[in-house]
Amino acid sequence: MTLDKNSSKQTAKVLLQVNAIKLQPTDPFTWASGWKSPIYCDNRIVLSFPIIRNYIREQMAKFIEEEYGKPDVIAGVATGAIGIGMLVAEYLGLPFIYVRPEAKKHGRQNQIEGFVKSGQNVVVIEDLISTGKSSLAAVEALRAADLNVKGMVAIFSYGFDVAKDNFETANVKLNTMSNYEALLEEALETNYITKEQLDTLAIWNENPSKWNAN
Repeated sequence: MTLDKNSSKQTAKVLLQVNAIKLQPTDPFTWASGWKSPIYCDNRIVLSFPIIRNYIREQMAKFIEEEYGKPDVIAGVATGAIGIGMLVAEYLGLPFIYVRPEAKKHGRQNQIEGFVKSGQNVVVIEDLISTGKSSLAAVEALRAADLNVKGMVAIFSYGFDVAKDNFETANVKLNTMSNYEALLEEALETNYITKEQLDTLAIWNENPSKWNAN
């Protein structure tokens, strides 16, 4: 689920404006997974633009209050969502924690950084959803600490079917500020991409692991 259509397109617009999202159908990127991709998303870039990071912060915070009420804690998924998660927590006047991919090997060996109490209600912040596996690993860690995860809110999702399936299996409610569909619509309307490039981008999203740029 995303925010309303206008808000989703506006979020896509600002992400394109600061190159947090880049679309290169004829010169694809290579992801860490080895997939060839005509899109690359790094939403941490918004932190360098005060007006845009404040827009993301306020939209996300207001949506959390409307969708979940005020939770006890905001949790960011390390490392991409630490910055925006802390900004959202600050805006809502709530405690903030973050979740590492795995527990530290030294010291207190924490996976969850920050103060939490059993039974607290938590909303998780993520910057980007691809397959959802790393995001859901954070949810598992929070649940293992006896925290009640109300849901997850992300800035952007590629909209892969596998992510939808993974979140449904884990029984986690996911909401995103924008998604791939809204992005392509905004990119086409603003002449960021051509109709031919739109077709290429749509084909990639249907089966990204098998897509060939040639």
